[in-house]
Amino acid sequence: MTGEPPSERPREPPIPAPATVLDRIPTGTSLRRELAAAARARGYESSVSDELRRLRDEIAAIEVESVDLAAARRRVAAASGEEERLKERVAALRGDVRARRAVEAETDEALGDLESAAAELSNAQTERIAAEQALERARERAARARDERDRRLEREDRLRNRQREARRELAVEVYPAFRDALVAVPGGERADGGAGPSEYDGPRLAASLAAVRIAGLDGPVTLGVEAARWLAERGSASPETVLDTAVARPDAARNS
Repeated sequence: MTGEPPSERPREPPIPAPATVLDRIPTGTSLRRELAAAARARGYESSVSDELRRLRDEIAAIEVESVDLAAARRRVAAASGEEERLKERVAALRGDVRARRAVEAETDEALGDLESAAAELSNAQTERIAAEQALERARERAARARDERDRRLEREDRLRNRQREARRELAVEVYPAFRDALVAVPGGERADGGAGPSEYDGPRLAASLAAVRIAGLDGPVTLGVEAARWLAERGSASPETVLDTAVARPDAARNS
């Protein structure tokens, strides 16, 4: 069947929505995605945001038809097999009629059988031609479906590339604020920040805390047990003060 096969390549996550990335610590994702989400929370847009929207619209508009070539091939095979069977029957009945005539035997019944078999053969030939034409149309639709699928895959590749560009750009945009925020979170040091996201050399939890702090989220952030312990062991400031937002305490059932 030609249609929509499952993709074998890993899907690149889209530009993250802040609430889906920073609403829980640990976030379980990369620093670049955390920073990109924080940038979006602060109202930043990347220079490729318009292209991202256009590519998403184009991808959504591409429909890939599902074409069952196997069924069309089976129909041709069945029709061809029936046609060959009836050809053999007609040939045998003609031979029987000739043999009866040669000995001047009664031929009425044999001629009737021959006439019926010839009519069945004509119908089988019509079905075989129709099946072959249907298979050819199915092949044409399958070729168009492949072209559409290739066109969509090309757009998806471009979208993933632009999404990576957008995340890099957004992460760089807020990196100075992130470095400044490191000094306000337990375990963080501004010197750990380096010149950019790829140079960060400090604890991941400290980085996540700083990313959440600069995001200015409206909703509460849920602290995992590890993050709550990290804060408790490294300072007297409350989590709300560290993160500058509302905090939901660890849920032992979800973190056990």
